[in-house]
Amino acid sequence: MMWLRGLTARTAVSVALASGVALAAAAAAGPAAAADDPDRIFDKSTVWRPLTPNDKLVVYGIDDPAVAGVACHYTQPEKGGIKGTLGLAEDVSDISLSCRQVGPVSFKGELKQGEVVFSERRSLIFKSMQIVRGCDAKRNTLIYMVYSDKVVQGSPKNSTSTVPLMPWGTEPPPKCGDVFKS
Repeated sequence: MMWLRGLTARTAVSVALASGVALAAAAAAGPAAAADDPDRIFDKSTVWRPLTPNDKLVVYGIDDPAVAGVACHYTQPEKGGIKGTLGLAEDVSDISLSCRQVGPVSFKGELKQGEVVFSERRSLIFKSMQIVRGCDAKRNTLIYMVYSDKVVQGSPKNSTSTVPLMPWGTEPPPKCGDVFKS
């Protein structure tokens, strides 16, 4: 933010507010091909709070919107307390991920390496969680990675899961290398 130095305080605040509004609108819109809302499977309290909701680990499930037959489950912490209740707490970046083939795999069109499968805000404006997908054509394996990012600096914390494409019944598996482009 070195470029803000030459601006007056009022101009700097206006620029920061305009940037925040633009980022909030982009985060709210999300990617067009992303999955529907995740299914909340269950949660487990990790910190007890007497008058407000507890901190929890919550397990969610999603189906890949562009790859039929693949489902992912991820676990993420959710803050309780007053800030968590009001939606003001910034959730940490510790998210685990597991994806599996749950039926015959079919692709719903051409896909890109690193394409977003699911995205969710993790704080009021500046932080989001992303699940992205890729293809290891040599091993005919789908790769899913979850990470969080911020406007200024992302988190190196991430988790990766792979789904080797296997026959389902008598059908041979499709080749992910045939539908992914770089």
